[in-house]
Amino acid sequence: MIPIPELVPLLILGAGVLAAIGGLFLAHAGKKKLAAQPGKKAKRLKMCGSLLAVVGVWLFLTQLVSMLFGPHEGGGFDVQISPERISVLGLSVSSTVIVTWIAMAFILVLALLVRLFVIPRMTDSPKGIQNLLELAVEGISQYAENQGGHMGENLSAYLFSLAIMMVTCAAVELFGIRPPTADLTMTLALALVTFFLINYYGIRRKGVGGRLKSLASPTPIVFPLRVLSDIAVPISMACRLFGNMLGGMVVMDLLYTALGNNALGIPSVAGLYFNVFHPIIQAFIFITLTLAFIREATED
Repeated sequence: MIPIPELVPLLILGAGVLAAIGGLFLAHAGKKKLAAQPGKKAKRLKMCGSLLAVVGVWLFLTQLVSMLFGPHEGGGFDVQISPERISVLGLSVSSTVIVTWIAMAFILVLALLVRLFVIPRMTDSPKGIQNLLELAVEGISQYAENQGGHMGENLSAYLFSLAIMMVTCAAVELFGIRPPTADLTMTLALALVTFFLINYYGIRRKGVGGRLKSLASPTPIVFPLRVLSDIAVPISMACRLFGNMLGGMVVMDLLYTALGNNALGIPSVAGLYFNVFHPIIQAFIFITLTLAFIREATED
């Protein structure tokens, strides 16, 4: 007679198979009913069947993993603010540097492929990849022009590259690698570029004297406060981006730790948000803030 503790995994395995088969039958019945007589009940039946089949397959696969590799051994959850360091040719290098260079190499290869195989075949009637590229370039150019106080005509290339770099760096977490944007030194470097651009365009539009005069407006009493607030801009932008990206990384690590062997499928769905959609939002906010500060520095 099989002991009850050993029987439970087999029961769960069988329940997963039955749920998957039952769900497929329900989905098929709902599909036939929907074709014969469309309605909410038929749609609901098809949806419930599909959901039951997915749950059944998930139960079967997670239980099979547990039976093959044993139960998940829980451990302490450790969050490191600073990334680990790697020894390269006797030098201690942050993993952020290595991952960033890999991301840059990937982007350069992708850009080279586009230049060699896409751009030479461009036509007056865009379609496919050409249409996507033109929409992206036109969109970022118009956004930079409108939000940058008509100073963004030369910024669109940088902002487009920045967005691609941030999203690519965040996407490496899909492979279990800490994203460079979850490193404060990386986000501070990006924010310092913004700080440089703010003052560059401010001086370019008003001159050095005009830029200093704008910091003393409406009264010279506020000059020290305006200087401090300008210095605080890159610090606040760096900390905001770092906190958001680190928070997303922590949520994904918590999800993997909590689910253990059941981390099948669910982290992948969550990763679409925390490693793809969420970084796109953060890149958009970072670009918007950059343009907003540049516009403020160049306004009369």
